[in-house]
Amino acid sequence: MNIESASTASTETTSGLRRVRRALLSVTDKTGLVEFARALGSHGVELVSTGGTARALREAGLSVRDISDLTGFPEMLDGRVKTLHPKVHGGILHIRNNAEHVASVREHGIEPIDMVVVNLYAFEKTASRPGAAFSDIIENIDIGGPSMVRSAAKNFEDVAIVTSVADYALLAEELAANGGSLTRATRWRLARTAFAVTAAYDAGIATTLESIAAPAAHGEPAAYDSDAMPPAVRVIDPLKTVLRYGENPHQRAALYVDGSGRGVAAAKQLQGKELSYNNIVDLDACWDLVREFDSADLGAAGEAAVAIIKHTNPCGAATGATVLEAYRRALESDPVSAFGSVIGINRAVDAEAAEEIAKLFVEAIIAPSFTPEALARFASKKNLRLLEIAADRTDAGKPVRALKQVSGGFLMQDADRVRIVEADLRVATKRAPTQEEMRALLFAWIVCKHVKSNAIVYARCNAGHGQTVGIGAGQMSRVDAARFGAMKAILPLAGTVAASDAFFPFPDGLETVAAAGATAVIQPGGSVRDAEVVEAADRLGVSMVFTGIRHFRHG
Repeated sequence: MNIESASTASTETTSGLRRVRRALLSVTDKTGLVEFARALGSHGVELVSTGGTARALREAGLSVRDISDLTGFPEMLDGRVKTLHPKVHGGILHIRNNAEHVASVREHGIEPIDMVVVNLYAFEKTASRPGAAFSDIIENIDIGGPSMVRSAAKNFEDVAIVTSVADYALLAEELAANGGSLTRATRWRLARTAFAVTAAYDAGIATTLESIAAPAAHGEPAAYDSDAMPPAVRVIDPLKTVLRYGENPHQRAALYVDGSGRGVAAAKQLQGKELSYNNIVDLDACWDLVREFDSADLGAAGEAAVAIIKHTNPCGAATGATVLEAYRRALESDPVSAFGSVIGINRAVDAEAAEEIAKLFVEAIIAPSFTPEALARFASKKNLRLLEIAADRTDAGKPVRALKQVSGGFLMQDADRVRIVEADLRVATKRAPTQEEMRALLFAWIVCKHVKSNAIVYARCNAGHGQTVGIGAGQMSRVDAARFGAMKAILPLAGTVAASDAFFPFPDGLETVAAAGATAVIQPGGSVRDAEVVEAADRLGVSMVFTGIRHFRHG
């Protein structure tokens, strides 16, 4: 065993450089691991590692020392205990310039560890997985990892703590420039990042466990308490990227991620310019709308859906047998507003659809995937942003919350995930909707849910597939929303249906959509004047159904 002296283990110069002679590597995410370990090895750094990390390094031909050799104690309890040992934490925590510390580690045969490379068990990814077993969630609570991270970060004067794959290349460059040493400024930067990582990790665990109603048996899915609001709001999501600016150039902005690996924040950008704040907001609105059509009771099997979004409101939405058909029908609704829009698609984008979409100036497109032929077609549009998003659209019973900042605090609510099917509807008029009208009403209701209130959506169906015809968004008066939606319509309104996100407080709103050409209406009901509105519908020969659900969307 080689027990180095403090001066040999970590030499410090006047510039604050510390030599890295021994590194402990234990990572869940092995991206870039081998390349970074090779960079360390090129400076004579001894590599100490655990379990799967050690195996990956050996398979790459690197010389690795097992953690059990360092500690003199085997890994045990299925790997639960491997780094929780005085010879690990003593090697990390002892102060190299403290004579008593140095004497103590020598006495106990503790070897200095100058760098710790750790990323933690993927707790939030496991917890957010549909149907995740309670026992799997608990097992993915990392113990040894956060302990090593905190020890190394606390002793940053002597030890470098590496918690992000994104730092590997920069550290390799600095080690090469400084002959295997790192600066004090770099060690301090790494330590601050490390404490943020453990804070976010613990916050994620606390938030998840607070939402679980009761511990389930081994292998059984976690049961979430959908009724209770969390006792605390913890927003400690790590920074993903600093954006050019916010909604406007004078506002700073950045994107943070929640660690789940899901949603627009985790989407992979395949090409195009840097995403803007407004792009991300619109892309989220796109995806939120089109993924609704993947529920078996909302659309035909394999039905494609396309939403064309401008300033978070759909200017056109449609479904179809193919992405191309759905896109053409969505564009037909309002081709003028579609210029400079963002497009969401719930199916793989193929070459035919790409060829057609490429004719329009579009800021960004988000979809589960793009065929190689589609990517080739879009390649000439260098500024067009293409994003690939994981197509997991289930909530797995876990409550999804929506958070909004207000002065002095936050508002929290359940996200609006309720879905309406035909069996949920109550026919309020003498005439029930025809089957074609019913299909159009359900389509219009989904789109209306994603339009800023007050909202009116005119729509129709063709061969079972829905298409918006006119959209009145964000008006202070529901009558104005109905008028504006009709005014915006390019396609004929005769024979359409209309959806209203909230009840008609007076018959005038119903009379306006009927005058525009709508033959059937879907609305929540619940007004004290429902009887007057129903009477007006009967008088005008309009079929009307009540949902019992309101979809206000205030932003």
